[in-house]
Amino acid sequence: MEQSPSLTAAQRAKIRRLVVPQELSPDDEGGELNIIPFLDIITNILIFVLATIAVTFTATIDTTPPASGGKGVRKDIQSMALNLTILIVNDGFSIKAAGGNVAPGCTGPGVGIAIPKISGQYDFESLNACASKLKSASPDFADENQFYVTANPGTDYQTIISVIDALRVDMRDKNKTLFTDVAFKVPL
Repeated sequence: MEQSPSLTAAQRAKIRRLVVPQELSPDDEGGELNIIPFLDIITNILIFVLATIAVTFTATIDTTPPASGGKGVRKDIQSMALNLTILIVNDGFSIKAAGGNVAPGCTGPGVGIAIPKISGQYDFESLNACASKLKSASPDFADENQFYVTANPGTDYQTIISVIDALRVDMRDKNKTLFTDVAFKVPL
């Protein structure tokens, strides 16, 4: 048998250089993108968003939106109605009822802020007491369940909801319902 000729040192070195894997440049990868870092970022953002979403529970309040344009006198309103309207202003509550504006302190008809703020806070207890007093002023008002709310443009949502809550039941007599329906009026 014949022996195969042995390789020279130069040939062996050349073979070793060709066999050793070389680093590939991004151009040599065939145009494929490495999307793993991108997916890592998206996954981290998704986990962060899901972890920081606040769970909110909402309650609904049945209201009647303000009507656009006058349609005349409603036929379902009795001849004598309270038509209680609470105006939320910067200084407190201005109240209007069947007899006109309510005087300060809810003492009768008059002009001014019926329930002023106390130490910069709205007085919801006095509002409740005034509404109860006005509703019990005449037996004609006993069946009335609706009141109107009007607020300054800068009034926060919590104040409006607190007014609605304050007029639902009499705070002195929890079994006595004051107003169950609310309608919003738009200030002109």
